[in-house]
Amino acid sequence: MELRITGEKRAKIADGMIGLFFEDINYAADGGLYAEMLENRSFEFVDCYGEKGDYYTVFDGGYGWNSYPDAESACLRVVSGSPLAVENPHYLRVKTEKAHCGFSNKAYDGVYLEAGKEYQVVFYARAVQYQGAFTVLVEKDGEICAKARISCIGSKEDGNFWNRYEAVLTAETTVRHAKFVLLLENVGTVEFDFVSMMPKDAVAGVFRRDLFEKLRDLKPGFLRFPGGCIIEGNTWENRYQFKDTLKEPWARRANWNRWAVHQTRLENGYHSQYSHYNQTYGLGFYEYFLLCDLIGARPLPVLNVGLACQYQSYELVEMGTKAFDELLQDALDLIEFANGDAQSTWGSVRARMGHPEPFGLTMLGIGNEQWETDKVHFFERYCAFEKAIHAVYPKIQLIGSAGPDVTSEKYEKAWKFYHERENIENFVYAVDEHYYVKPEWLFEHNDFYDKYSRKIKVFSGEYAAHPFNGMNRPDANILEGALAEAAFLTGVERNADVVVLASYAPLFARLGYTQWSPDMIWFDEISSYGTPSYYVQQMFGVNCGTITLDMKGQEKALAKAGIYVNVSLDEKMGEVIVKAVNRNKEQAVLPLIWDEGIRAAGNARITVLTGEENEARNSIEAPDVILPEKYETENTVSLELPGYSFVVARIPAAAEN
Repeated sequence: MELRITGEKRAKIADGMIGLFFEDINYAADGGLYAEMLENRSFEFVDCYGEKGDYYTVFDGGYGWNSYPDAESACLRVVSGSPLAVENPHYLRVKTEKAHCGFSNKAYDGVYLEAGKEYQVVFYARAVQYQGAFTVLVEKDGEICAKARISCIGSKEDGNFWNRYEAVLTAETTVRHAKFVLLLENVGTVEFDFVSMMPKDAVAGVFRRDLFEKLRDLKPGFLRFPGGCIIEGNTWENRYQFKDTLKEPWARRANWNRWAVHQTRLENGYHSQYSHYNQTYGLGFYEYFLLCDLIGARPLPVLNVGLACQYQSYELVEMGTKAFDELLQDALDLIEFANGDAQSTWGSVRARMGHPEPFGLTMLGIGNEQWETDKVHFFERYCAFEKAIHAVYPKIQLIGSAGPDVTSEKYEKAWKFYHERENIENFVYAVDEHYYVKPEWLFEHNDFYDKYSRKIKVFSGEYAAHPFNGMNRPDANILEGALAEAAFLTGVERNADVVVLASYAPLFARLGYTQWSPDMIWFDEISSYGTPSYYVQQMFGVNCGTITLDMKGQEKALAKAGIYVNVSLDEKMGEVIVKAVNRNKEQAVLPLIWDEGIRAAGNARITVLTGEENEARNSIEAPDVILPEKYETENTVSLELPGYSFVVARIPAAAEN
């Protein structure tokens, strides 16, 4: 067993091939990356019910809010009539009969404060019959952990006007599972809306810092957003409408989250434990584009093509209707929002939101995980979008869909459709493939793309190894799954002339709020950790190189021995990059044979990801069980592969004289 480094260049690796896929599943946005700490801040939440073809919601605008200090202290009513924003017509009317009473918010698992840290509180209020001040505080078991007093603007004479209030809370102590409280210091009636609390260290005032930093540290080449099934929704009205998110945060029309009804069935009354999973759209399209800017990723937004989720719904918009034409116009408006100058209609919206310069959009996804049926003519829909977009923006690269898997007739029909049009210039840039599979499948299909046509590119848009799965299963992110993903990615990279984009899914999962497992990054209200899969993505993302070196079929013999390898070259750095996975329990030594014409020209820099057993994993209590380790060695003639490991070696190389 040996690895011959040929030095013969083969396939150019797309710049930024390894990227990210973001969807608001597992409380990834609200309750996650979006740094808002309170729930239902605009009093618009609904309780969600139903199953395929029959979904409904019950308004529950008071969800998460309670009278304080006890149930009798204040009369709370969610009302409408004179809203802060017409998009969110409800607000909270509070009437107190005693001083120092008000209301509290449950804030997911309760408010977490870190001693010495500052938190920004914003709310809107209308003093209907009230004179006095407000007190904002965080308390647990009667102990006040942070507090601020704000004078009230206005009285009953000018009570028809909403006023904005701000305060900064400084945590006096570290506390978990606390309550956010807003009190009226005197007796009276006040109406409240958009009650918000954010950590002052939120990146750009939007992103929870530790989660943002984990994304940044992956150095992703692109970000696909906002989903995922979120794009489609479970009903037509439930779909993601990006224009709803291009407003002030309090004027972004609330929507329920399609994952609120995940795994509903007769036994649970078609009502899941996540029935109040809603979307505030505080993390909207502007914020997604901004995130791309901040982490250095190319934006890849995905658009609805007039279909609700094909798995979960029968609803659609017929082609040739006004509603479908509006979808086509939405696509053009999105491109103008991202790329138009500050004087254009939608470019001016971007500029007013704080980004005068264009975002530089080059790619656009047409539909999510769509497939052709007798009733759902996805191919015709794709053609309509392609024609409309390229008539105005001929250089935009479009991403098509191969459906929900790579094994069924859906997948075969999709590829037939695209191949029949492969000679149409810029008809499709890449076709999005999805696979959630057992680790064994990924090991066995290391050669999956070896025989693909080179005429149409592939986007490995959603993939993950599933040793097992389910709701709230952080224990599913074991080392074996990550090694299987690494083994498969060596084949993806080897076929870089076919696969131009690749992203693991899902990205985030909040502990105790998770509909889908496994996931890349897990977190609670305090901290977060990367799984072994996270570090595999990171090791590939920063070590792709610029071009593959011809393996001459060596990978096939090595794979039979449980060793999965690819070799690339970083032409900018002058380094050969060897990636090798050892799925065996026993350590292996892989001799490196340098062909004529190329030689090692310096010490090798090695990164190793390994664990003592296949089932090893990280957790919120022990986040560092599986971490990459780095070292430098003079040895450039062999590569040590510990049992159950993924190893990357960067070796300076020079042409042989």
